[in-house]
Amino acid sequence: MKKNLYQGAILETDWSRIEGRIQVAESAIRARLHEFPLNHGGTPEENEDTKDALTGLTVLRHEVAEHAKKPQNSKKPQR
Repeated sequence: MKKNLYQGAILETDWSRIEGRIQVAESAIRARLHEFPLNHGGTPEENEDTKDALTGLTVLRHEVAEHAKKPQNSKKPQR
């Protein structure tokens, strides 16, 4: 998994860039998931990290959607 891509999405502070970063991170994670059958399913740690990363990106995507519903929001997420 491209941990730096995941971290980039999670740590992004510009609302206009978060969705793009989520997509890039998810794409890298899913590409790695396709490789798992080639190496006996990956390590247990990698499987757990992958699951956690996808869950984190899903939560972040929901935050972005909620932010988009609010009129005249600032560019930075509140965390």
